[in-house]
Amino acid sequence: ALLQRPTAIKLLPPERAGADAIARFEREVQLTSQLTHPNTVAIYDYGRTAEGVFYYAMEYLDGMDLQRLVELDGAQPPARVVHVLKQVVSALAEAHAVGLVHRDIKPANIVLCERGGRHDVAKVVDFGLVKNLTAQDPQRSAAQLILGTPLFLAPEAIRGPEGVDARSDLYACGAVAYYLLTGRPVFEGDKLVDICSHHLFDLPVPPSQRLGQPLPEALERIVLRCLEKEADARFPSADALYDALCACGVPAWSEAEARACGSRLENSAERVSPTARTVSAEPAAEPPAPSGPHDLRALGLFLILAATGALPTDGGRRELPPGVSPRLGALVGQLLGPADKRPPADK
Repeated sequence: ALLQRPTAIKLLPPERAGADAIARFEREVQLTSQLTHPNTVAIYDYGRTAEGVFYYAMEYLDGMDLQRLVELDGAQPPARVVHVLKQVVSALAEAHAVGLVHRDIKPANIVLCERGGRHDVAKVVDFGLVKNLTAQDPQRSAAQLILGTPLFLAPEAIRGPEGVDARSDLYACGAVAYYLLTGRPVFEGDKLVDICSHHLFDLPVPPSQRLGQPLPEALERIVLRCLEKEADARFPSADALYDALCACGVPAWSEAEARACGSRLENSAERVSPTARTVSAEPAAEPPAPSGPHDLRALGLFLILAATGALPTDGGRRELPPGVSPRLGALVGQLLGPADKRPPADK
């Protein structure tokens, strides 16, 4: 007899089944199926239908992702944030131990659900951008170099995929914690390059200051350490971050509190199952419309990205490839130079 358990199906329709999409789809299911942590979504099977539709069957999550939670309920209590983050970090520790980096940790990829009568059980989903550090990745095009969601990307992930390691996921965990504590992303901007520039060069406003009320100091220090620009300044591993969260002194989040929060939102919230989403191509980034010195610098960074396939690691100096006109090289130099030397935006 069939088990008849609820199952989510992730589909890749034939019209979207290009070589890159199929490769990502297969890598996601093959790598995620290696993981057995209870806070990682479980994969049951995958294949291809007679009509050419790629699919995989996975654990059905009848819950709410963290993005939707904050949209509906705003900033979350520190105890709940620590409770959720410990589960996420624990799941990442297993992935990192076998050489896998998620690369797209964000609120929409963390789902809170009920398991075994316990509420607020976190599940990490969507390993479509996972990187295997034990195997050499195939050569990627410039358009593929910035992968993930810019609001939660580590600086080294913006500069280029070669710099990404497990500590990049920890930066994203810090960004998720910041979002949960304040109800806002660490950095915001109208254009992708604006957000990337903030992650590369600007210090985050402390969460308590952004929220406008005190937060546990130890927890705030943990979040800001995760958000350090240099990977060496962050926690060295997911296990180290987990230990710090356990020792931060924030009271435990009780099952009664979790159940009460779930009941309060149940009638008004749209309960979603992100595990049943269809794979889609991400929109291409567009250059910013410059309006001031900061935007002009962002435009210079965008031009370097378009010409070289990566952002600079040395504050703006990067050799443009052969064939780029000297006029473009001179313009990039002006845009990345001192603010008072940059050309007017209307020029």
